[in-house]
Amino acid sequence: MKRSLPSPTNRQNNRSGQYFWVQYHFKTDQGIKNLIREEAKRLCGEDPDHATRDLYKAIERGEYPSWTLEMQILTPEKAKDFPWDIFDITKVWPHGEVPPIKIGKLVLDRNPVNYFAEVEQAAFCPGNVVPGIAISPDKMLQARVFSYHDTHLHRLGPNYHLIPINAPKHAPENSYQRDGFMRVDDKRGGGPNYWPNSFGGPEPDPTAGEPPFGLSGQTGRYPFTHPNDDFVQAGTLYRKVMSDEDRDHLIGNIVDHLGKAQKRIQMRQSALFYKANKEYGRRVAEGLGLDLNEIKRLADMSHEERGKATEQGTYS
Repeated sequence: MKRSLPSPTNRQNNRSGQYFWVQYHFKTDQGIKNLIREEAKRLCGEDPDHATRDLYKAIERGEYPSWTLEMQILTPEKAKDFPWDIFDITKVWPHGEVPPIKIGKLVLDRNPVNYFAEVEQAAFCPGNVVPGIAISPDKMLQARVFSYHDTHLHRLGPNYHLIPINAPKHAPENSYQRDGFMRVDDKRGGGPNYWPNSFGGPEPDPTAGEPPFGLSGQTGRYPFTHPNDDFVQAGTLYRKVMSDEDRDHLIGNIVDHLGKAQKRIQMRQSALFYKANKEYGRRVAEGLGLDLNEIKRLADMSHEERGKATEQGTYS
């Protein structure tokens, strides 16, 4: 079963107008089992639908899979001096500093009746938030808020949000978006499609607004910088979280895939692994048959120097 990585950082507000930075985690209640790469390659050819079938049959037997939903909550005051960039999806919030709180479960308790209607037409978008949850400055989240919606417009049409699997179940949509391809309801008949109006149409709900949060500094286009180290958490994951078996599989997977890349890419990437953990980088370099002394030299360079040293035409 899959265990999700943290969600992008969101902003959550309470009724008093306070806001907090939050991350959500869905953690499998079934335990975690993985395929080694040899098994994965074999199943890709012999039985590519094995995971879908396993899920379907488990639900059919009444063995409903579930995930525990946890939240990490960070106050704005603590976020100011937090050692990690809270808007960087590649960074985790250490659980010792921001303890997760269990808030519920996600349970899959029925299979689709019509696969096309309920699965292929499903359209998820992180921009669909309820009052109390807001979008953060996380750059990945900002991009997804736009691109997911834009993709669904092309894939399913401008009224994809009215397809039953995507429509709200307990609250009617109140907006002035109307007409368009595949509109099948009357959308308030001949009422106006603008606001304000004197015909009793929907009005903005001021209680659903987001509380403000402070910004400072000069606007402009600048390279993004943050004092956190990009290699510490990766090294900790390799050294403290993974078992010996996990590390063996990781190295084998990387060598198997990276071995197909150009040598200069192999050199650059192995140097990054070495910066995260010396054993990590050494084992990858040995698996690829690379000169470890050269990997160490590249690891000691700055990002710009390493890019220059491994540009096209080098290590050919």
